[in-house]
Amino acid sequence: MRMGSGAGFSSDRLGPAVDLAEKAALDWLVFETIGERTLAFGHRDRQLNPERGYNPQLAARMRGVLGHCRANGTRVMTNMGVAHVEAAAEVVIQVARELGLKGLKVAAVLGDDVTDQMTDDTVLFDYDGRKISEVGRPLAGANVYLGIDAILPAMQTGADVVITGRVADPSLFLAPMVEQFGWATDDWQRLGQGTLVGHLMECGMQITGGYFADPGRKDVPRPADCGYPIAEIEENGQAVITKLDAAGGMVNIATVKEQMLYEVHDPTRYLTPDVTADFSRAQLTETEKDRVRVSHASGTERPRQLKVTVGFDGGLLGEGGVSYAGINAAARARLARDILVERFDRIDGMAGNYRIDLIGLNSLHATAGLDVPETADDVRVRVAMRSMDRVLIEMMLWEIEAMLCCGPAGGGGYRGQITPGVVTHSAMIDRDAVAPTVKVYEA
Repeated sequence: MRMGSGAGFSSDRLGPAVDLAEKAALDWLVFETIGERTLAFGHRDRQLNPERGYNPQLAARMRGVLGHCRANGTRVMTNMGVAHVEAAAEVVIQVARELGLKGLKVAAVLGDDVTDQMTDDTVLFDYDGRKISEVGRPLAGANVYLGIDAILPAMQTGADVVITGRVADPSLFLAPMVEQFGWATDDWQRLGQGTLVGHLMECGMQITGGYFADPGRKDVPRPADCGYPIAEIEENGQAVITKLDAAGGMVNIATVKEQMLYEVHDPTRYLTPDVTADFSRAQLTETEKDRVRVSHASGTERPRQLKVTVGFDGGLLGEGGVSYAGINAAARARLARDILVERFDRIDGMAGNYRIDLIGLNSLHATAGLDVPETADDVRVRVAMRSMDRVLIEMMLWEIEAMLCCGPAGGGGYRGQITPGVVTHSAMIDRDAVAPTVKVYEA
């Protein structure tokens, strides 16, 4: 079977996905778009507007690929439902009707939202074992990582598009393999091998050279036209990772190795809802240009519990900045920083809650103890603060903008903004506490 990645995160490019839908002769085109923060933002968006909560690029992506997919017999799998899967399914149906794709069927996988099962005593394992009640922020929503056992019933409806909320990223790719090849859901070896393929495919251009590129060290051909990956998968789960010949980028041992290690803490025990995968004996073989064979992954019994992402209201993020350029720019920027520190620390509730970076001198490495340049032709003083108190952030932005006349000399280009934020933590839940369902729609 042939599967393609149409997205590796929420705001990934559309063009390479359209190319795959049109030219790659795929069985499945998979859009993987959810991260922990993306999911929390989805809950926030739904609270602001009950009709939202799904991926904002959903309609545009469907307009781009559905016609080609219908013409080429390609089915679509995606988690763009985020925090409102039913609303997302309605969007897909609406786009299908606009395109004249009568009879197109959408299956929505429901049941990942477990917000009502979270209590003040729920333990957050990534938060020093503290409880939800100790976070000190309003709960936005909680979603469990579903696996293939939730996705397969949706596929078995014959749906052209399967849309989910929070499922494990590799499961989006593994479920079609299980259906296509008839694997048992306790065939741990094949599930482990298939999970490796899904893990390699889930992040789009990270495996075809885009995120890999580092000029002079890891040069990538035509990076502006980098394509998304294709997996040619065999019945035993082994696969060849490749791309369209006409696409930019590249697939080689190095690009595949980097993605194989991505987010894997223990390669002998990579936990998913479907299998405890073992990548430690995986073999990668470059068979020809832009073709890498992946084999010899395995696995053992799946975990007895499922991971839950718990999102909280992160309050507000205030960001503001002023630029200094020309002779003595670095010294003027440092003086601006020192003035702001002195004034901020006089305001109740602000001391210790903000960060100031001198972009051009020491922004990313300010806390790393590295040597920084003494001079620069232009420096931007950037200030950021998170708070539940909007008035406090507005006071911060006022102080920054006041620097334009209050000095140092030559400040300009002030910009300030306030945006809502989120915070996420992780918990565990028993499998039998989760009951996924499927809802089918037709254009």
